[in-house]
Amino acid sequence: MNHLIAPSLLSADFLNLEMDIEMVNASAADWFHLDVMDGMFVPNISFGFPVIEKIAKKARKPLDVHLMIVDPDRYIGRFKKAGSYFISVHYEACNHLHRTVHEIRNLGAKAGVVLNPHTPVHLLDDIIRDVDMILIMSVNPGFGGQKFIEHSIPKIEQLKALIKETKSPALIEVDGGVDLENAPRLLKAGADVLVAGNTIFSASDPAGIILQLKNI
Repeated sequence: MNHLIAPSLLSADFLNLEMDIEMVNASAADWFHLDVMDGMFVPNISFGFPVIEKIAKKARKPLDVHLMIVDPDRYIGRFKKAGSYFISVHYEACNHLHRTVHEIRNLGAKAGVVLNPHTPVHLLDDIIRDVDMILIMSVNPGFGGQKFIEHSIPKIEQLKALIKETKSPALIEVDGGVDLENAPRLLKAGADVLVAGNTIFSASDPAGIILQLKNI
């Protein structure tokens, strides 16, 4: 499988959001990445159902929704109804992760599990066969534009080995500080999906950066 690119709309221009959505629609990107923050699990607030529903009406590519919220089980059905294709929940936020993952899949969405930088890969041993994707946070979650954490590279390699060992179907997604310099190393380590926000939306030619990331 060729790697996928998922521009993070957290870095888009919210005064001209429709324009940025159309740019992604017309670009070489594969998904829209949506970061949902509640101000409790992470120290920031982003957007919720009304914005996601509007994005879903304009987006011509799947919505990859990353929930940085406490007790995500309360809202999984609403996120699916709002248009989510992938719903990813944090390992650190779920009391009954197996139940949460299967609820996402039972609703007809793809299920992802997210690991914060400090969370070790071996904790996935009992869930890795049940998920469609693992998202490795390569920055501490909550804000865009942070510096890439280099330890993420061996962590991706460790996760790739676990996926091969267990014959899991899970993709590996990486989010945080992804740019043209570290993207080749992430892909070599085993990443399947690259999330990029500031790298894309701060560029003078965002679609061109997407294409460069796609062609690595």
